Amino acid sequence: MGKTFKLLIEYDGTEFHGWQRQRQDRTVQAEIEAALSTMTRQKVVVNGSGRTDAGVHALGQVASFACETRLCARDFLSGLNGLLPEDIAVLDCEKAAEDFHARYRAKSKIYRYCILNRPLPAAIGRRFCWHVRKPLDIDAMAQGAAQLLGTHDFSSFEASGSPRSHSRRTVILAGWEKEAPDRLRFDIEADGFLRGMVRNIVGTLVEVGSGKRPIEDVATILAARDRALAGPTAPAHGLFLVEVRY
Repeated sequence: MGKTFKLLIEYDGTEFHGWQRQRQDRTVQAEIEAALSTMTRQKVVVNGSGRTDAGVHALGQVASFACETRLCARDFLSGLNGLLPEDIAVLDCEKAAEDFHARYRAKSKIYRYCILNRPLPAAIGRRFCWHVRKPLDIDAMAQGAAQLLGTHDFSSFEASGSPRSHSRRTVILAGWEKEAPDRLRFDIEADGFLRGMVRNIVGTLVEVGSGKRPIEDVATILAARDRALAGPTAPAHGLFLVEVRY
């Protein structure tokens, strides 16, 4: 009898070529599908809430799959964690409505970007934050981020090759916090994200924080719909998919 399941997944994206299955490169989706195929002895397709790029991490990626099985959610939870590599952990598994789809049912997603802001590098945790040596003005960055709130065309912050029908997105939350004297955190929630959107926003806001461009530039860049006007792309290893809301 066919059943649909919902997975909550955490992964360290350092050694992955992103979420989406690739022909040769190692991906999170492919690892989970292989483990499920071993458990069910059938080909299982896993649908993620969205793609994460190479090197990007997840604290709360959501995925769904359907298959003919007598196994229950508890069986999948223990079985998957026994088969998956150490850089992927399934935090929860539950039986879902037959028509549940992790991507199409998502209402919004929350991403987080972490920065180590000090002259000296870190040995511990260096794979999970961007090391920015020059002092950053977090208040200026917060003012710049506030200009992103609402519904806009985010073409200026879109990487090439973005799979989308349009580039309008609604940003619900965008703010910076200082977790420690040298640790900054950017959280952003939206109803959807273009490819590279968060990392391009962060790269631009870091230029604001370092004094390379004025706060008002953020609104100007947004209105221009021109990627060439925005800042550099922040490194992938500082980015986390934190939560998917349904």
